[in-house]
Amino acid sequence: MALSRTDVGVGDTIGPLAVPVTREALVAYADASLDRNPIHQDEEFAKGVGLPDVIAHGMWTMGAASSVVAAWAGDAGRVEQFRTRFTAMVVVPRDGAEVEVRGVVKSIDDDGRATVDVSVSAEGTKVLGRCTAVVRLDP
Repeated sequence: MALSRTDVGVGDTIGPLAVPVTREALVAYADASLDRNPIHQDEEFAKGVGLPDVIAHGMWTMGAASSVVAAWAGDAGRVEQFRTRFTAMVVVPRDGAEVEVRGVVKSIDDDGRATVDVSVSAEGTKVLGRCTAVVRLDP
C-alpha cells in the first residue's frame, strides 16, 4: 500500500534494514548491467590491483538502497528522485556482506513529496554520501 501524507511525518525513520550481497548477486548484476569489470567478480584480479577483495558495483549499492526506500514507499514508481555520491567500497568476501540502509524523513513539501535522507553503510563504514530520495505521497 502506498503511503499518504497522513501516514508520514518529518522525523519518521526507515530501517535500519540489512541488504545481503553475495558474489553470485554481483555476477548476476554484471550480466544484467553489462558491467563485467573483474574487480566485481574475480578475487585474484581484485587483489592483484590492490583491492582488499571483490567489491560490489557502486550502482548495485545505490540500487539496494533505493529498493529499501521503494519498499517503504509502497511502490517503486513513487521514488521520483534518488541521488548520492559514492564514498567507499563495499567489500564482498566469499561468505558475502551486508549493506545497512536507514532513512529519515527531512521534509514534506506542499505537493506531498517527502525528502528522505538515506544513510548506507557496510562494516560500519559509510558507503554512500549525500544520499537523498524524493518520494511522492498520496494526498
